[in-house]
Amino acid sequence: MATQVRSHGDDTSIGNSNAKHGDGNGDHSGHTHSHGLFGHHHHSHDNAYLTSQNKNDTGVRITRIGLYSNLGMALAKGAGGYFFNSQSMVADAWHSLTDLASDILTLATVSWSLRPPTDKFPTGFGKVESLGSLGVSSMLLGGGIFMCMSSLQTLYAHFFLDAAAAAEVLAHAHAHGHSHSHAHGHDGPSLHAAWLALGTVLVKEWLYRATMKVARERKSSVLASNAVHHRVDSMTGIMTLLAILGANFIHDASWLDPVGGLFISLLVIRAGWENTASALYELADRSIDDEIKRSLRRSATKALANNLVLTDSQQHRVELRGVSGVKSGQNYLVDLELAVPGDWTVETVRAIEDVVRTQVGSSVRGVRRVHVRFVKLEESVEKFDEFISGSRSSSPEPDEHRHDHNHDNCYDHGHDHTKDHKH
Repeated sequence: MATQVRSHGDDTSIGNSNAKHGDGNGDHSGHTHSHGLFGHHHHSHDNAYLTSQNKNDTGVRITRIGLYSNLGMALAKGAGGYFFNSQSMVADAWHSLTDLASDILTLATVSWSLRPPTDKFPTGFGKVESLGSLGVSSMLLGGGIFMCMSSLQTLYAHFFLDAAAAAEVLAHAHAHGHSHSHAHGHDGPSLHAAWLALGTVLVKEWLYRATMKVARERKSSVLASNAVHHRVDSMTGIMTLLAILGANFIHDASWLDPVGGLFISLLVIRAGWENTASALYELADRSIDDEIKRSLRRSATKALANNLVLTDSQQHRVELRGVSGVKSGQNYLVDLELAVPGDWTVETVRAIEDVVRTQVGSSVRGVRRVHVRFVKLEESVEKFDEFISGSRSSSPEPDEHRHDHNHDNCYDHGHDHTKDHKH
């Protein structure tokens, strides 16, 4: 039976529905990784493996191993950079913290985001994660800026000041706390930092290979993206290693370590800014991205095409006109607009709504709420027509609280003033 469910604005055919489905378990188009040269990404990828309680699953296990390894390496690099006087290693520790903080925040808020809505919070509690993300990413952004300024200060002292002035500037910087000199003065990083940097590179490379192996076995784009990020982290580790080695073995090249710190701090600033902007956009209810909209459109169209509630003659009279929504933490709050004949009963459209909601909620991961609006098929409805225009809502008081006060004619305002003046 050939169905003819129409979908306005759908430039992709239903036959494309197998593209970017993630793990083969429904449509998981919820991750966005953009890696350029040593690129970073805002942390908005699918956290299904991170939040899953199935510890026997290989994908969940390798994701948790990556999380614990990142935590250990971030602490080790931070401490090592401090004690071995390496600015590039301290910056690399901040770089490791950017995504680690987002993962920990996700684990900490997942129970909140899954709580049912209440009268006071009718859209649920997903924004709790958005607020936490804003705070964490702002902190990391500030740390990246601080590291950048510290590296620039060290480079300025090295190239533009004499030895006595440089020592004074660096001593002042050390007194404010990001780097511990241990009487190194203007010397570069300790060679011991190189061993620590090499160890983190080897661990990250192993994580890349192990995660990519599971990703290929599971055909998981989510795990593959996580693996690529491990590789990017190993490349920044190699940069840290080269900066430390160069500062130790090249004559008068102690400036290489702050140069490495400067470059990595710029990556931290970029990641912190992207995560901060993402959290702000989410709190401002920016629309879900086009990839999610395409997934929702495919799922809703499939639900209408396979709808057993409708007869053959009815199916081609349902039109999917609009797909929109917002992201609330890990949740998607979706709005669909369906056009149906004006003479259809409430019972019929309610049945359609239930079918569409069930299909969309089960096939697109992260969908928490599906609101369906029905309009007449015979009419064209203007977009955003449900909003009240500014000219109609600009009055400082609602109509029922305004009174026709005409003090010149001393008319009665409808108040019982006897109570006000009773002595």
